[in-house]
Amino acid sequence: MIPIKPGNSRSCRIVRHPRAIWRFAMQARDVMVSPVTTVGPTATVRQVAQMLLERRISAVPVVDTDNKVIGIVSEGDLLHRAESGTERSSSWWLSLLSGDAQLATDYVKSHSIKVQDIMTRDVATAAPETPLHEIAMLLEERQIKRVPIVNQEGQLVGIVSRANLLQAIASARPKLEISLPDSVIRNRFFEEIRKQPWAHTFNLNATVQNGVIDLWGFAPSLAERTAIRVVAEAIPGAVAVNDHLLETPTFIY
Repeated sequence: MIPIKPGNSRSCRIVRHPRAIWRFAMQARDVMVSPVTTVGPTATVRQVAQMLLERRISAVPVVDTDNKVIGIVSEGDLLHRAESGTERSSSWWLSLLSGDAQLATDYVKSHSIKVQDIMTRDVATAAPETPLHEIAMLLEERQIKRVPIVNQEGQLVGIVSRANLLQAIASARPKLEISLPDSVIRNRFFEEIRKQPWAHTFNLNATVQNGVIDLWGFAPSLAERTAIRVVAEAIPGAVAVNDHLLETPTFIY
């Protein structure tokens, strides 16, 4: 902060060091749904199907008597059922390819009455303190649509779905507009761009006037050119970004 001498009538201008601007990463606890609708392992498939329809949810965790997750049942687990006539066909050539064990597993999936026989047992879970970017990576890597959230004792305390991540995006508030010197904006741009493993900064320059960033130089690809512009647009204090970058021609040797 710039000190004001006694008797100085000028307004006080507060200048914060760049490191004083903090970014708080949202965690699972910030978006998770709690309490969670659950069932026990002895619940029937019919009961689960009714629950999914009535509660308008697409999956339900299966918990034991200590409220610890032992499985999960989703709409996908109910696709091939005898009740709806959608069970998998058991042709002789499929038997040769998959084997008797797989056919037996498919039969259990389509005919079993109890949840414990059809639930997915290998359930990916996360802690309430898990950052949302890690939740997003888990959803993508495991190709799943929701992650149960458990405490240190392994007990279920919430659930985060893809929809909850979308809700976090939709409810995000615009960043406060701040006025920073052009030199600070330029320095922050280069600080951020140098952190990126994909960036080739030796062919890159930027000028800043009245908060407007002009990008100059070369980019090896359209993807990197776009990424550089995105970095510039996200710099606090940037009013606008003018992209003058040229894509580096590809040489064939």
